[in-house]
Amino acid sequence: MTGAKTAVEWLASVAPDPEACRREWERSPLGVALLPAGRAWDVLILPGELGYATLDVLTRVLDRPGPVLVNFGDARMGFLVPAGTAARWLGTGIRTAGAGTWIVVPYPGRSSPGGVRWLVPPDGSGMLTDPALLELAMHEAVAALATEHGGQHSGG
Repeated sequence: MTGAKTAVEWLASVAPDPEACRREWERSPLGVALLPAGRAWDVLILPGELGYATLDVLTRVLDRPGPVLVNFGDARMGFLVPAGTAARWLGTGIRTAGAGTWIVVPYPGRSSPGGVRWLVPPDGSGMLTDPALLELAMHEAVAALATEHGGQHSGG
């Protein structure tokens, strides 16, 4: 559980009062905290289907992508990327959470009853997904989804 503790410390470090954040997080029955984006990380929020396809591409090319959140019902997926990415992102249909925004973050290593959960939990190292690699993975995922939904089959 050392990894979870380190991940908790890393995530809570962006809170205005990290110690209060950790205490509240551990006491909350939902196991979530509201944390500011734009300090240690931003979040790129993809529609669920595109998010899962993008994560599939990323996991084929990386040993481990950066942290990834998914909301209840899998409608939206959030990839943690370096702070400042949201201000520069130009992708259509992709929401961003950067400086001045807050996101609901589940306690790592614990399942929360509904709401947001980690698909790829943070490991405490501060590793994030590279936005350029994420963009390339999204392009590949969009192409794969278009082929899948178009009923086309690639020749072999």
